[in-house]
Amino acid sequence: MTIRVVVADDQELVRSGFAMILDAQPDIEVVAEAGDGRAAVEAVRRLAPEVALLDIRMPGTDGIEACRTISAETGCRTVMLTTFDSDEYVYEALHAGASGFLLKDVRRDDLVHAVRVVAAGDSLLAPSVARRLIAEYTSRPPATAVAPSARLDVLTAREHETPLHLARGLSNAEIAAALVVSEHTVKTHVGHVLSKLGLRDRIQAVICAYECGVVTPSPVVTPSPEGGPVFSSPAQGRRPPSGKPPLGGGGRAR
Repeated sequence: MTIRVVVADDQELVRSGFAMILDAQPDIEVVAEAGDGRAAVEAVRRLAPEVALLDIRMPGTDGIEACRTISAETGCRTVMLTTFDSDEYVYEALHAGASGFLLKDVRRDDLVHAVRVVAAGDSLLAPSVARRLIAEYTSRPPATAVAPSARLDVLTAREHETPLHLARGLSNAEIAAALVVSEHTVKTHVGHVLSKLGLRDRIQAVICAYECGVVTPSPVVTPSPEGGPVFSSPAQGRRPPSGKPPLGGGGRAR
């Protein structure tokens, strides 16, 4: 199956460069380029691609707002691109519905990999972005110890283990080995967790695991063999983060 992609960036050379890299792949087709968020949304509505690659900062409708609209109105999945791994951008993009977040200095192979991963229904964060995500929780002072959120009470005992493994950055194969079940069973568990908790994808499941006090974040993040982040979080000594991460509000700069 060919993955159809819309590429949006207000810098023509950057936009054309990404489009050229993706179009050179036998399984990827760039169906449209856009110079701002509004044009990107219109292209997605008209062409129904599988993935939209969006620059964070664009004139008029920016990438965050475009992502929010695309996620709410279509089945297209979004990968956000920016020159800086700002916490504000990470949280805004994730809460707007982004399935991937990459820096613009991403390697050619990693860009292609990100599009394929997101098109397949999974999620992806650049390792440096994941570091900031965990560092935000790590830097927060401990709140009064409470039991994990009652939000997770809808899960079965086995499903309750799934967010913990997702927060550790394990693949389906690794989770299957840890639980001594098949990968198919893991996919079923993950699907049930996302459905019952009203989550879009694995990234939201990781955020939920931290916000609900299922895991305690560690500042240690190391690359996985595939180049993605590995989240280290002990199963003992759990404590919930003190509140949700900010969704932005400061001035933006590239």
